[in-house]
Amino acid sequence: MKILYGVQGTGNGHTARARAMSHALRQYHVDVDFIFSGRDKDKYFSMDSFGDYQTRRGLTFVTEQGRVNYFKTARQNSFSQLLSDIRQLDLSSYDLVISDFEPVTAWAAKLQHKPCISLSHQNAFRYPVPLKGANWLDKKIITSFAPADYYLGLHWYHFESPILPPIVDTRDEATENQPFILVYLPFESLEEITDLLLRFGSYQFVCYHPAITEVEQTENMMFHPLCHERFHEHLRCCAGVIANGGFELPSEAMSYGKKLLLKPLMGQFEQQSNVATLEMLGLASTMESLDVALIRQWLDEPNAERVIYPDVAHAIAEWIIQGRWDDHQHLCHTLWKQVNFPDYVTV
Repeated sequence: MKILYGVQGTGNGHTARARAMSHALRQYHVDVDFIFSGRDKDKYFSMDSFGDYQTRRGLTFVTEQGRVNYFKTARQNSFSQLLSDIRQLDLSSYDLVISDFEPVTAWAAKLQHKPCISLSHQNAFRYPVPLKGANWLDKKIITSFAPADYYLGLHWYHFESPILPPIVDTRDEATENQPFILVYLPFESLEEITDLLLRFGSYQFVCYHPAITEVEQTENMMFHPLCHERFHEHLRCCAGVIANGGFELPSEAMSYGKKLLLKPLMGQFEQQSNVATLEMLGLASTMESLDVALIRQWLDEPNAERVIYPDVAHAIAEWIIQGRWDDHQHLCHTLWKQVNFPDYVTV
């Protein structure tokens, strides 16, 4: 079987999920090519898992000061380039397309009548899951942005719907709680983050940010450029995580038993919904802005307990190979039976 795997490059969660799926599919000796879109080619990092991957411009969001700027988003995206990329993508040598909310591969598959499986957290919003801040356009984007023949949605709880647990690549690693907090707020300005963390001089912080180009120490903060391997190691060893409201990082943090403080990206309904969901389940604390009082309160909270997730990537890879793509109810049921939440979680 030869597969073309399209990955939305905006944010790093889609890439982390594709990395886990790449490892799982490799165990079945599947030939997989990857296409990434949504960011500049030189902005990708830690891409060894994807071989000779390709990039396309795709579509992305422009953010400023922790909010989506819709005007600049519309100006920066080129729909003519998107259409050109879709039409020029030749799928004749592929048996299957997988799309993680990636529009070029998804629409090319639709136009060329190639079977397409959509695998993403966004697909969970096709079902009655908690929503916050979603307008009609947001809902239209979810259903039309990257069309497919078969949809697999991922979420932290199934909400009585055919949704799968998160894909996490923690590989049963031992965890530690060293005396530092991991901070990943890529949509906030580095200056604001620095001013904020300086107020907590008795705590140590390790901060990853796209604006950092080399490791540097500033008082109680160690800044790092983006790097999957180093970030993963700090995540495994930290005492807690302060982050935005994406999906993959909280999933990995919970699987390591790390307490979470999340600030959603304003104007992005997915992040607002994610944060509201985790707060409802009792799996994270939240803040609408970089709030000193809330951070101080969260720092005093006890450590979290691990959420046990099965090897979802391997199970999906096996399901793909079996070829019965119109039925994933058994897959969902089998995986959720293996999930184990801490006693304090409200489900």
